[in-house]
Amino acid sequence: MKQNKIPAIITLVLVLLFSSNLTRSQENKPDMDPAMKKWMEASAPGDAHKKLNDLAGSWDIATTMWMEGPDKPPVTSKGTAELKWVLDGRFLQHNMNSEMMGMPMNGIGFNGYDNVDKKYIMFWIDNTSTAMFTAEGGFDKTGTILTMYGKMDDVITGEHDKNAGYVIRFIDKDKWIFEFQDPTLHPNSKVGEMVYTRKK
Repeated sequence: MKQNKIPAIITLVLVLLFSSNLTRSQENKPDMDPAMKKWMEASAPGDAHKKLNDLAGSWDIATTMWMEGPDKPPVTSKGTAELKWVLDGRFLQHNMNSEMMGMPMNGIGFNGYDNVDKKYIMFWIDNTSTAMFTAEGGFDKTGTILTMYGKMDDVITGEHDKNAGYVIRFIDKDKWIFEFQDPTLHPNSKVGEMVYTRKK
């Protein structure tokens, strides 16, 4: 019996010593460096990122494009998309499979919020172009419409750095709409839309 008690006593002493040292180290731990604290706060996802939560999931897409203007019949197509948070909730990754003018269209995009610049940002690439599209913006007062603006080169007209608008309309948790807009067109600047319906 005595031989079994010795290891138990040693274990108890070691636990007490470790706990005491841990407490002292925490008490003597200096405050986090202000620069490091500022950097950590700026790099952490927050409430602004959470406003994009309803976009995550699996979706069916119905696309309508007014290629020849709002008075001409539109071109329609269907597709699917998967959106998921990556990099610990910092960016929403968008993987899309659809078609454009009867040809396969596959795209990859990212949406997020820049804590430093206080604005929403997006990035998009697909197999219909060799360009990378970026835009930035913010929500309206209702918190249901996110509008972002960027630049693009128009292959048809040859115009460079043309203004482009991208609008996300949050309908409900199972539906949202992504619009392409040409700010130079009036009164209707919408040239295309993609209606996302959550898969059941």
